[in-house]
Amino acid sequence: MYRPGRILAWSAGLTALLVAVVIVSAALGPVRIDPVTVSLAALNMLQVPTGLEWRVTTAFPISGSLRYPGLRYAPVFAFDVPETSQTIVGDVRLPRIALAATVGFGLAAAGTVMQGFFRNPLADPSIIGVSTGAAAGAVAAIAFPALVPFGGLHLSAFVGALLTAFAVYAIATEGGRTPVATLLLAGVAVQAFLGAMISYMLVHSGENLRQAVIWMMGHLHASNWVDVQFALPFALVGVGLLAAFTRDMNVLLLGETEASQLGVDVERTKLILLVIATIVTAAGVAVAGVIGFVGLVVPHMMRLIVGPDHRILLPTSALAGASFLVLTDTIARAGPAEVPVGIVTAALGAPFFLFLLKKREVHAV
Repeated sequence: MYRPGRILAWSAGLTALLVAVVIVSAALGPVRIDPVTVSLAALNMLQVPTGLEWRVTTAFPISGSLRYPGLRYAPVFAFDVPETSQTIVGDVRLPRIALAATVGFGLAAAGTVMQGFFRNPLADPSIIGVSTGAAAGAVAAIAFPALVPFGGLHLSAFVGALLTAFAVYAIATEGGRTPVATLLLAGVAVQAFLGAMISYMLVHSGENLRQAVIWMMGHLHASNWVDVQFALPFALVGVGLLAAFTRDMNVLLLGETEASQLGVDVERTKLILLVIATIVTAAGVAVAGVIGFVGLVVPHMMRLIVGPDHRILLPTSALAGASFLVLTDTIARAGPAEVPVGIVTAALGAPFFLFLLKKREVHAV
């Protein structure tokens, strides 16, 4: 039975968990900062718009410079925090933590949609080649930077992910229909081809090999607020749009024929869900590299806890995914030598998923 109060209770609880994980993560590091100071430093960063101001950019060399209006911001709080602690929390740790939460939020939501779309709890956001396409674009930008003069690494990965997903969809679509099984097989074939292309580029990447390999393992080091500003709108807007289709996703679990009889435009809904989930995944992978198991383990775990109703499963999975990636990234940077976060998510996610498979029989959802 659908109960809005249950959704609010779970969402509030998982939001509180996310806040707690963020505070603990920001407190840990080479320089330990107590959680109260972390909280005050984070609050000091909150700003509200207070008016307009004119800004100047030299991004247009033909005109010399361009003046344009922008918002003026002022801080909401001014707590007394040591300058060093404020700098560490606000400029070093919080950008990385915010990016981890954003990417985990989007990947878990996209994984929820893919598992419902394919009616299989083993599906994840990369099943139609999004992650492989992003990796191909990123490795091309790293190995052959002269071939990607505009946009750089992030844009190249983002475009590669989108082009791959849409190519898989085009290959699988015939006569206005896109069978799920054909879509899955097309994804496998395209991923295999792109895997070969990535291997070729890695062989010829020379001194850039290490950078390419680290990117493919998933990373959040050297994150900044620009990365967050890029990924956050895609995650929030994308998940918000997906939430509008949770009823249709529930109906699709019955099968395409039954969903069509109940008034769902099956092919249109499938296309919309694929497009939104692909864009959300592409944005996350573009800024953080290939991070596995977030979109696989988290939705599966939350489905066991809250049930298969997407009206509650989607928001809870997204919030749980944010906490999961913040936690795993904290572990990744906790040791004497930082490791790519994708290694940690796989090291924790794979055994946990195997445990679930042993304890509970997995059926199509």
